[in-house]
Amino acid sequence: MAVLPATDLVDLRALAQAIGAGEVELATEEDFADVFTDCEVGAMPPFGNIYGLDVYVDETLVEDEVIAFNACTHRRVFKISYRDFDANVRPKIGHFAVGAHH
Repeated sequence: MAVLPATDLVDLRALAQAIGAGEVELATEEDFADVFTDCEVGAMPPFGNIYGLDVYVDETLVEDEVIAFNACTHRRVFKISYRDFDANVRPKIGHFAVGAHH
């Protein structure tokens, strides 16, 4: 699971390099529906570790005091300090986002 600012796009080559994979591709929201059974499709939170997924966060988020994301619905937003997110998820940090922050 790649976590990056909503204003950015994922650079698939950079992500593959960051995680040591030969190739990565985007999964559709429907591909994840069976994994995130307690969430609305498209509103999955970045707590992939709870669902057995490795989590990779773009280094730009590390600089943010607070991050916000959907909380399993399209009507709720969850805010958490990046420090608490890191402590609970233990994501691997890399550089794979391109866009507004870069």
